[in-house]
Amino acid sequence: MPRCFWCTDDPLYQAYHDEEWGVPQHDARHLFEMLLLEGAQAGLSWITVLKKRERYRQVLHGFDPERLARLSDEEIELLMQDPGIIRNRLKLKAVRQNAQAWLRLEDPATLLWSFVGGAPKINHFSDRSQMPAVTPEAEAMSKALKKAGFTFVGPTICYAFMQATGMVMDHTTDCDRYAQLKGS
Repeated sequence: MPRCFWCTDDPLYQAYHDEEWGVPQHDARHLFEMLLLEGAQAGLSWITVLKKRERYRQVLHGFDPERLARLSDEEIELLMQDPGIIRNRLKLKAVRQNAQAWLRLEDPATLLWSFVGGAPKINHFSDRSQMPAVTPEAEAMSKALKKAGFTFVGPTICYAFMQATGMVMDHTTDCDRYAQLKGS
Protein backbone atom coordinates (compact mmCIF):
# COMPACT_ATOMS: atom_id res chain seq x y z
CA MET A 1 0.00 0.00 0.00
CA PRO A 2 1.46 3.39 -0.93
CA ARG A 3 1.86 5.51 2.21
CA CYS A 4 2.93 9.03 3.07
CA PHE A 5 6.65 9.79 2.93
CA TRP A 6 7.02 9.92 6.72
CA CYS A 7 5.67 6.45 7.41
CA THR A 8 8.45 3.94 8.04
CA ASP A 9 8.23 0.15 7.86
CA ASP A 10 7.60 -0.06 11.62
CA PRO A 11 4.28 -1.97 12.05
CA LEU A 12 3.15 0.37 14.84
CA TYR A 13 3.81 3.42 12.68
CA GLN A 14 2.06 1.83 9.70
CA ALA A 15 -1.02 1.01 11.78
CA TYR A 16 -1.09 4.58 13.10
CA HIS A 17 -0.80 5.95 9.55
CA ASP A 18 -3.34 3.53 8.08
CA GLU A 19 -5.98 3.70 10.81
CA GLU A 20 -5.68 6.93 12.78
CA TRP A 21 -3.64 9.78 11.31
CA GLY A 22 -5.86 12.23 9.47
CA VAL A 23 -9.14 10.62 10.53
CA PRO A 24 -11.49 13.31 11.91
CA GLN A 25 -11.76 12.96 15.68
CA HIS A 26 -14.43 14.79 17.68
CA ASP A 27 -14.28 12.83 20.94
CA ALA A 28 -13.08 15.24 23.64
CA ARG A 29 -11.08 12.60 25.54
CA HIS A 30 -9.25 11.52 22.39
CA LEU A 31 -8.52 15.12 21.44
CA PHE A 32 -7.15 15.75 24.94
CA GLU A 33 -4.95 12.65 24.71
CA MET A 34 -3.57 13.72 21.35
CA LEU A 35 -2.91 17.27 22.53
CA LEU A 36 -0.90 15.93 25.48
CA LEU A 37 0.97 13.41 23.34
CA GLU A 38 1.84 16.02 20.71
CA GLY A 39 3.22 18.18 23.51
CA ALA A 40 5.24 15.23 24.82
CA GLN A 41 6.67 14.79 21.34
CA ALA A 42 8.22 18.28 21.22
CA GLY A 43 11.84 17.85 20.15
CA LEU A 44 11.47 14.10 19.59
CA SER A 45 10.22 11.82 16.84
CA TRP A 46 6.56 10.81 16.81
CA ILE A 47 7.48 7.12 16.78
CA THR A 48 9.15 7.64 20.17
CA VAL A 49 5.84 8.84 21.62
CA LEU A 50 3.82 6.25 19.74
CA LYS A 51 5.87 3.44 21.28
CA LYS A 52 5.22 4.88 24.75
CA ARG A 53 1.53 5.65 24.19
CA GLU A 54 0.13 2.62 26.00
CA ARG A 55 2.28 3.32 29.05
CA TYR A 56 1.13 6.94 29.00
CA ARG A 57 -2.47 5.71 28.99
CA GLN A 58 -1.73 3.59 32.05
CA VAL A 59 0.16 6.13 34.15
CA LEU A 60 -1.92 9.14 33.08
CA HIS A 61 -5.20 7.53 34.15
CA GLY A 62 -6.51 7.02 30.62
CA PHE A 63 -5.96 10.73 29.96
CA ASP A 64 -8.74 11.66 32.36
CA PRO A 65 -8.45 15.46 32.62
CA GLU A 66 -10.23 15.56 35.99
CA ARG A 67 -7.68 13.19 37.52
CA LEU A 68 -4.69 14.75 35.77
CA ALA A 69 -5.66 18.24 36.94
CA ARG A 70 -5.09 16.96 40.49
CA LEU A 71 -1.65 15.42 39.93
CA SER A 72 0.52 16.20 42.92
CA ASP A 73 4.16 17.20 42.73
CA GLU A 74 4.93 13.84 44.36
CA GLU A 75 3.07 11.98 41.59
CA ILE A 76 4.99 13.94 38.98
CA GLU A 77 8.25 12.95 40.71
CA LEU A 78 7.16 9.30 40.60
CA LEU A 79 6.39 9.64 36.88
CA MET A 80 9.91 11.00 36.42
CA GLN A 81 11.17 7.54 37.44
CA ASP A 82 9.07 5.64 34.86
CA PRO A 83 11.22 4.56 31.88
CA GLY A 84 8.05 3.76 29.92
CA ILE A 85 7.32 7.45 29.31
CA ILE A 86 9.32 10.52 28.35
CA ARG A 87 10.82 11.69 31.61
CA ASN A 88 10.82 15.43 31.21
CA ARG A 89 9.71 17.40 34.25
CA LEU A 90 8.43 20.38 32.24
CA LYS A 91 6.35 18.14 29.99
CA LEU A 92 4.93 16.25 32.97
CA LYS A 93 4.02 19.48 34.75
CA ALA A 94 2.39 20.57 31.49
CA VAL A 95 0.11 17.53 31.74
CA ARG A 96 -1.33 18.92 34.98
CA GLN A 97 -1.46 22.50 33.75
CA ASN A 98 -3.09 21.52 30.46
CA ALA A 99 -5.66 19.34 32.23
CA GLN A 100 -6.59 22.28 34.43
CA ALA A 101 -6.86 24.56 31.39
CA TRP A 102 -8.90 21.91 29.52
CA LEU A 103 -11.41 21.72 32.36
CA ARG A 104 -11.89 25.49 32.31
CA LEU A 105 -13.02 25.35 28.66
CA GLU A 106 -16.76 25.20 28.12
CA ASP A 107 -16.58 22.91 25.08
CA PRO A 108 -12.98 22.01 24.19
CA ALA A 109 -13.78 19.88 21.14
CA THR A 110 -15.87 22.61 19.53
CA LEU A 111 -13.21 25.20 20.32
CA LEU A 112 -10.45 23.11 18.74
CA TRP A 113 -12.51 22.37 15.63
CA SER A 114 -13.45 26.05 15.29
CA PHE A 115 -9.99 26.80 13.91
CA VAL A 116 -10.90 24.86 10.74
CA GLY A 117 -14.52 26.02 10.64
CA GLY A 118 -15.85 22.84 12.24
CA ALA A 119 -15.03 20.57 9.30
CA PRO A 120 -11.83 18.94 8.06
CA LYS A 121 -9.68 21.03 5.77
CA ILE A 122 -8.70 18.73 2.92
CA ASN A 123 -5.31 19.54 1.45
CA HIS A 124 -4.09 18.19 -1.88
CA PHE A 125 -0.35 17.97 -1.45
CA SER A 126 1.47 15.78 -3.95
CA ASP A 127 4.88 16.24 -2.35
CA ARG A 128 6.25 16.72 1.16
CA SER A 129 7.78 20.04 0.11
CA GLN A 130 4.26 21.45 -0.22
CA MET A 131 3.27 20.52 3.33
CA PRO A 132 3.70 23.37 5.82
CA ALA A 133 4.95 22.95 9.37
CA VAL A 134 2.71 25.79 10.52
CA THR A 135 -0.43 27.44 9.16
CA PRO A 136 -2.40 30.54 10.16
CA GLU A 137 -5.03 28.22 11.68
CA ALA A 138 -2.38 26.49 13.81
CA GLU A 139 -0.99 29.86 14.88
CA ALA A 140 -4.49 30.98 15.92
CA MET A 141 -5.06 27.73 17.83
CA SER A 142 -1.72 28.07 19.59
CA LYS A 143 -2.44 31.66 20.58
CA ALA A 144 -5.91 30.79 21.91
CA LEU A 145 -4.67 27.76 23.85
CA LYS A 146 -1.80 29.71 25.40
CA LYS A 147 -4.23 32.47 26.38
CA ALA A 148 -6.41 29.79 28.01
CA GLY A 149 -3.44 28.62 30.10
CA PHE A 150 -2.04 25.72 28.06
CA THR A 151 1.65 25.06 27.57
CA PHE A 152 3.57 22.98 25.00
CA VAL A 153 1.08 24.16 22.38
CA GLY A 154 3.23 26.13 19.96
CA PRO A 155 2.06 26.50 16.35
CA THR A 156 4.10 23.53 15.09
CA ILE A 157 2.66 21.27 17.81
CA CYS A 158 -0.82 22.58 17.03
CA TYR A 159 -0.42 21.85 13.32
CA ALA A 160 0.79 18.30 14.04
CA PHE A 161 -2.21 17.92 16.36
CA MET A 162 -4.54 19.16 13.61
CA GLN A 163 -3.04 16.65 11.16
CA ALA A 164 -3.22 13.77 13.63
CA THR A 165 -6.85 14.39 14.55
CA GLY A 166 -8.11 14.97 11.02
CA MET A 167 -8.80 18.67 11.39
CA VAL A 168 -6.57 18.92 8.34
CA MET A 169 -6.10 15.98 6.02
CA ASP A 170 -2.51 15.98 4.86
CA HIS A 171 -2.10 12.53 3.39
CA THR A 172 -0.31 13.16 0.11
CA THR A 173 -2.19 12.48 -3.10
CA ASP A 174 -0.04 9.41 -3.85
CA CYS A 175 -1.04 7.79 -0.53
CA ASP A 176 -3.90 5.27 -0.45
CA ARG A 177 -5.38 7.02 2.58
CA TYR A 178 -5.76 10.26 0.62
CA ALA A 179 -8.46 8.75 -1.60
CA GLN A 180 -10.16 7.14 1.40
CA LEU A 181 -10.25 10.32 3.51
CA LYS A 182 -10.62 13.17 1.04
CA GLY A 183 -14.40 12.97 1.24
CA SER A 184 -14.66 12.69 5.04
